[in-house]
Amino acid sequence: MTPESNRQVRIARALLSVDDKAGLVDFARALSLHRIELWATGGTQRSISAAGIPVRAAEELTGIGSWFGGRVKTLHPAILGGVLAPRTEEGARELADRKLLSFDLVVVNFYPFERHLTEHPDAKDREEFVDIGGVTLARAAAKNHRDVAIVVDPADYLGITSELGTRSGALSDATRLRLALKAFERTAAYDAAIARGLGPATDRSSDPFPAEVTFRREPLKLRYGENPHQRASVYSAAGSGLPSTPFELVKGDSLSFTNLLDLDTALATVAEFPGPSAAVVKHATPCGVASGATVKEALERAVASDPVARYGCAIAINRPFGAGDADALAGIFVDLLSAPSFDQASRERLALRPKIKLVRIEPPSPQVERWEAHSGLGCLLLQEADRRELAPSDLRLVTGAAVTPEELCSLDFAWRVVRHSKSNAIVLAHGSRTVGIGSGQPTRARSVELACEVAGPRAKGAILASDAFFPFADGVEIAGKAGVRAIIQPGGSLRDPEVIAMADKFGMSMYFTGWRVFRH
Repeated sequence: MTPESNRQVRIARALLSVDDKAGLVDFARALSLHRIELWATGGTQRSISAAGIPVRAAEELTGIGSWFGGRVKTLHPAILGGVLAPRTEEGARELADRKLLSFDLVVVNFYPFERHLTEHPDAKDREEFVDIGGVTLARAAAKNHRDVAIVVDPADYLGITSELGTRSGALSDATRLRLALKAFERTAAYDAAIARGLGPATDRSSDPFPAEVTFRREPLKLRYGENPHQRASVYSAAGSGLPSTPFELVKGDSLSFTNLLDLDTALATVAEFPGPSAAVVKHATPCGVASGATVKEALERAVASDPVARYGCAIAINRPFGAGDADALAGIFVDLLSAPSFDQASRERLALRPKIKLVRIEPPSPQVERWEAHSGLGCLLLQEADRRELAPSDLRLVTGAAVTPEELCSLDFAWRVVRHSKSNAIVLAHGSRTVGIGSGQPTRARSVELACEVAGPRAKGAILASDAFFPFADGVEIAGKAGVRAIIQPGGSLRDPEVIAMADKFGMSMYFTGWRVFRH
């Protein structure tokens, strides 16, 4: 249908039946304020009613409640007839003859087949996750979009509320057509996910990648992309075995494109360590990482790594954040802080910092398979997250004396940090804290210079980790002059003999791992 420029439909009655309750109560309240009569099914009706908003149960229309364990609720002429009836004189007469109510707005989202398939990949009853009634309602309303508006995405609630306000409770032809097209796109993606999900399981050990990936736009709104003149949005891969990580914005403005990138890096970094740990990130690369006996100690040590680079940083910790932990951030401008939880006392203290964003999120489990996605030449590039553990048998001492057990732990710590730093990456560490990080440089020698400049006198006696081999001996020479004690690196350069000789010249121990940890 081509929208008629001035035509609009007054919304008098709405039917709501949603699985995702995000934003539901606020939207229902807004509809009620426009004197729209609300009807809803089961749990949707209970959520709205509990908020003190007038709403009637859809079961009053059907008289059947829920049949067969919920399989049949909205599949009834009393509901579908009110959605599909043509808004003509003949349609009005038939509605009256059959004693049916017409609906002008249908709000529905589906039972999350894609999410359940991801959470239960070995389920034998996958068909039980398939939504029938919701999809039927969406298609029916979308078909009748000349007179009915269909909403399948909570991200549209705000825009619809705004238009209802400016159009005195009505929605335009253009809006209803846009919403209908979106509904058909959603049902198509949902059916495609079902077709893939009900098919025979593939052997993921030989080929772990899905044959197809369908993206679904998330309701999360980004202010802009990397720069204010770039628009940006968030998508999740629906039904492909690539789960997104749930989080809650506890305090602050909406997250930005770069916030999400920084947060992802910070979370992956602290997930490396079993004890209380903190990662300070700027521009998607760590500038300070530490573990400690407590969260406060870990934070104090992490932010001390680079007092200049930490300005406006994102920080992730892997333990609940308590009120006393905020002392470690005194006088430091932090843009974003994430933790598995924030107690009430810490929220009250952090509320005094007007610009900080607080995100409640769990770091990823090292035992769970994860994926990383990038784009290139208009294509999606997908790879496994680097979860390889450094085994004692990987370490080969190529020069110098064997390090102490404490230094061996520091080697492992630095290696875990360097793989989350942008290549070319160099990490200097003492014990379980970084003292200097150099990354994102076109030459490895320059990264060593940066790390040593940040560390200053702390470079003396430090452990150095390099994410890839040294192509020349110059970077090792810089480290030696700064007083570095030992180096861990993959090895494998044609000039390894020169590199080893330079380490030997400065009395440094050097270990090869045999594998690199690039991050672009």
